[in-house]
Amino acid sequence: MNWPSDQLFLTEARLAALAERCAAAFRAECEAMRIDNDLSPLLASLYLPLAAWLRRARGTMARAQVVGVCGAQGSGKSTFCRLLATVMREAFDEVAVALSIDDIYETRERREQLARDVHPLFITRGVPGTHDVALGLSTIGRLVSLREGETIRLPVFDKALDTRLPAEKWKRHDGPVGTLLFEGWCVGAAPQAEAALTDPVNRLEREEDPDGVWRRTVNEHLGAEYRELFARIDVLILLRVDTMQRVFEWRRLQEHKLAEAAAEDAKGAATRIMTDAQVDRFIMHYERLTRHILEEMPSRADIVFDLDESHSAADVHINNRLGERL
Repeated sequence: MNWPSDQLFLTEARLAALAERCAAAFRAECEAMRIDNDLSPLLASLYLPLAAWLRRARGTMARAQVVGVCGAQGSGKSTFCRLLATVMREAFDEVAVALSIDDIYETRERREQLARDVHPLFITRGVPGTHDVALGLSTIGRLVSLREGETIRLPVFDKALDTRLPAEKWKRHDGPVGTLLFEGWCVGAAPQAEAALTDPVNRLEREEDPDGVWRRTVNEHLGAEYRELFARIDVLILLRVDTMQRVFEWRRLQEHKLAEAAAEDAKGAATRIMTDAQVDRFIMHYERLTRHILEEMPSRADIVFDLDESHSAADVHINNRLGERL
């Protein structure tokens, strides 16, 4: 991947020096995540240029910059954010904190209530309407303005238990944040036009939402409280897959890796592992909005990374062109 030269806010010498400085920590983070592919070439071609670009974009902002990272299931959002945070810390002494939209899912009990009162498909977490947006807004608001000596606890959703953990078990962060990486499959998404909701996009919608109540309710949430949540984003990054079929393939692969990890773990028996058929049904909950994102978001996202078959960024498109070098 070649980063646009006019958006590379580092001299060649500075880039080389920073790459050498970050190499060990970058490699260690990849090993900790058990990444099979060699991502070391991306340190100088993607992560360092992006980190420098984000610093330029932030300018003299008095609070932390909120970077939204959107990508379909299995696209590598968490990996991307962990590596970017590592590079920002090692290269620029920048405190970057990742917050997943998954961790503000509504509790199992709340979704059971939505399934009874609104539509049975709301029992499955993921779509707009199944997140505690008020919690997301308060968490982001507190994180971006945190000062020295102040502490915040970040919500944690346990996917094995399918519910949010009690507050005393949430992650702790101390002190100011420079960059907040807010990641999720629908982060930054815009609602669809009403006419687009008429026809079902897959078997799930056709058989389990024939009257369109569920998908219209999801869309209403997206145009209401989620609009306020996503308005907190300063920079929007899209990890773009080439086809919807790729999303199904990658999410199945992700589940296979979870199964392998569970087999090696003494606690693996307690982990919920889905079959390929279950994964496909699960992804059908997100297919409509994923297709919409892939069609609508690329033209307005600040940065779009095109992913190849190995999950790596093969190309970059920068819609928000910045000036002046660091």
